[in-house]
Amino acid sequence: MIKYWQQEDGKLVEKEEGELNRHSKIWVDARSVTRDDISELEEKYKIDPENMLDALDPDELSRIDYNEDFDYTFAIVRLPVFSPGDDISYFCTPLGIIIKGNLFITICWTDCEVLRDFSANRIKDLSFNDFPAVTIRFMARADIMFLRYLKELNRRATTIQNEMLQSVQNHELIQLLNIQKSLVYFATSLKSNQMLLEKLRKTKLLKLDDEDQDWLDDVEIDNRQAMEMVDTYTNIMAGMNDAFSTVLGNNLNIVMKTMTGWNLVLVLPTLITSYFGINVPLPWQKSPWMGAVLVLGMCAVAGVFAYLFFMKRRLTPEIRKRVTRSQKRQIRIQKRTIAKMDKQAAKKK
Repeated sequence: MIKYWQQEDGKLVEKEEGELNRHSKIWVDARSVTRDDISELEEKYKIDPENMLDALDPDELSRIDYNEDFDYTFAIVRLPVFSPGDDISYFCTPLGIIIKGNLFITICWTDCEVLRDFSANRIKDLSFNDFPAVTIRFMARADIMFLRYLKELNRRATTIQNEMLQSVQNHELIQLLNIQKSLVYFATSLKSNQMLLEKLRKTKLLKLDDEDQDWLDDVEIDNRQAMEMVDTYTNIMAGMNDAFSTVLGNNLNIVMKTMTGWNLVLVLPTLITSYFGINVPLPWQKSPWMGAVLVLGMCAVAGVFAYLFFMKRRLTPEIRKRVTRSQKRQIRIQKRTIAKMDKQAAKKK
């Protein structure tokens, strides 16, 4: 789907292709593109097919270069995406940016919150007269969304961990694994964007004025903060997974201990009945009531043995309470660490 936007009175207005003012700056917004859209972009705006494939590759990293054959600047920025219907709700996608004359072309194989924020005029003081500044604003908005999604991932992980304190299910473990995958995607994309920021500072492909340089500094600070948050959350997730693995191991040991106890209880009657086989005469076999007395006596002995053996299991609830208190203490420490990071980030801003 291709949309055309032009800025009027400081706001972006969607227009049909025939209504565009060719002398003003135009934003060609191509998102959730189809094969027909790709062919139209390549033919109408003379875009290199290799650059088009790079922009539509989900694993493409951030970069910037100049295409001499087609005479335009091409950049790729990694953006965060939230898709509630997928197993992995948070992932990243490349955004291809082409600056050619008075055209600012963005190409993305899906839709995301960053693009919706731009088209809905949620970006303050945005001017499409300065394309390099618009590129930096895309990266700045991406960092804001990265930080927002990271906080949502942390809240979701905390909720799952609280549920796992009550009972550990496979579904909850899979959710934690998907969150870890999202953190890995975020870490890779943020590092890639950081390399692009450093290249923008050194290269002359985009002409940045003093105001753009200030924006670039702010974006770098936000990007580094997001990278630190990803590292912190990744370490927290790894520690919590180790703790829950220990709990699962302890629960398995308790189950095995119970099964072993039942085996020991059943060994005594089996041993007695096995000793008196078919060819061995039983004592008191001529007495009509002695067999029932013997059976009741063995059951009583087995019951006493079971009571003495399983009486130790009364300590299990206390152990569980200790484990629960320890895990809650770890969660409180993690929340304090995250709060300190947020305060430090606020002071930097």
